[in-house]
Amino acid sequence: MTARTGAVDAHHHVWDLSVRDQDWITGPELVPLRRNFTVEDLEPEARAVGVTRTVLVQTVTVAEETPEFLALAEAQDLIGGVVGWTDLTSPGVADELARLRELPGGRHLKGIRHQVQGEPDPEWLLREDVRRGLAAVAEAGLVYDLVVLPHQLRACARAAELHPELTFVLDHLGKPPIAAGEPEPWATGIHALAALPNTVCKLSGMVTEADPKGWKVGDLTRYSDTVLEAFGPGRLMFGSDWPVCTLVASYTEVADIAGQLTGKLGESEQEEIFAATATRVYGL
Repeated sequence: MTARTGAVDAHHHVWDLSVRDQDWITGPELVPLRRNFTVEDLEPEARAVGVTRTVLVQTVTVAEETPEFLALAEAQDLIGGVVGWTDLTSPGVADELARLRELPGGRHLKGIRHQVQGEPDPEWLLREDVRRGLAAVAEAGLVYDLVVLPHQLRACARAAELHPELTFVLDHLGKPPIAAGEPEPWATGIHALAALPNTVCKLSGMVTEADPKGWKVGDLTRYSDTVLEAFGPGRLMFGSDWPVCTLVASYTEVADIAGQLTGKLGESEQEEIFAATATRVYGL
């Protein structure tokens, strides 16, 4: 991506290990992530490639994180929106969403996410208690971010079909098996999900699904082309997945790769991916 003023990074994280542990950071390959990552670290890198607004996304299933993120968004001009976490299965989820909106920075709450990728039930999204929570998210005027694995895409499509009033945003292309180089059954799942008009996809998280020992941009092309074909530029948005991306590529490199993967598109189509879609979907 060449520097473009007004670009939106629709997916990044921050954390402070002195506030709470990130217990998902395990194993030697993730050691570089075991430090603090702040908005002050991100901002110069983001602005260098023209990013002027971002969406801060939850990292852990801890209720206290979302209010912290909302307060951070209120204090930081760079953060345009927050995708937080709350317990979708709680009978009081609607009241909790209303409470969050009343907190300092509550106006920045744009969506909710749960680590569905870690749920053993491949149809977790279709459970009655979860569906009640999804309905509450829609009623609150928020979107729902999907962080799932390829075998869960079928349930994602069914959930989107059952909740046409709710916009579902697929993070990281549904984590395709890029390192293995085997697009199926992921690609079939992507087309099924994209067939629902209330679905959107983030062009994010690709570099960390590639072979860490030696990958190239060409390894990503069939996957980016698949989502471009399925969703179209008007339902795609760029996300850096910083700082997780730094395991294999810098912020600038990730932005440049996204630019290469979408380079065949016209200027107006690139504008959709790098700004307009996220602005519209998240109400930035």
